[in-house]
Amino acid sequence: MASGGRRAAVSELILLRHATATAPDPAGDRERPLDRAGRGDAEALAQWIVERGLGTDLVLCSASRRTRQTLDIIAPALARPAEILIEDELYLAPAQRLLARLRRIPAGTADVMLIGHNPGLHELANHIGDLASGPLAARIASGFPAAALARYAVDVSWAGLGHRRARLLAFVTPKEIIRGLG
Repeated sequence: MASGGRRAAVSELILLRHATATAPDPAGDRERPLDRAGRGDAEALAQWIVERGLGTDLVLCSASRRTRQTLDIIAPALARPAEILIEDELYLAPAQRLLARLRRIPAGTADVMLIGHNPGLHELANHIGDLASGPLAARIASGFPAAALARYAVDVSWAGLGHRRARLLAFVTPKEIIRGLG
């Protein structure tokens, strides 16, 4: 690691919000499955991932049913197998808890995907993105819809990740992918 906590190589962080789920269920929010539209959106996103050859070393996924189902659709599209951790602490986690989890990623881990929920994921995306990301950052500021994906370059250690410490490379939504704009 270079001086000042900077890494020699740039890592990538992908933030992914789960796809659309069914309406609230009396059985509980945690067990809400994806609805038909959500499955279609996740499949479109998976195709987008394949076309770009995106891979990751580690996937951190909330323990909710809808995040796990989103992961089930996305995982086969990744360019390389990843270690997958399903974690209760990520369920409906606020931004600060998500950031604290990312800061605990082992130093040797290059690329990470975090699959979670709003509003925490949206707040985290706004918090870590640098101001130089321009129009992409403005798009994220206006919302982080279901099955949206934000891809960041991270050139600090995971422990050093914080406010304005990641460069936004891409932000895509299923509607954009389906319309051919993603």
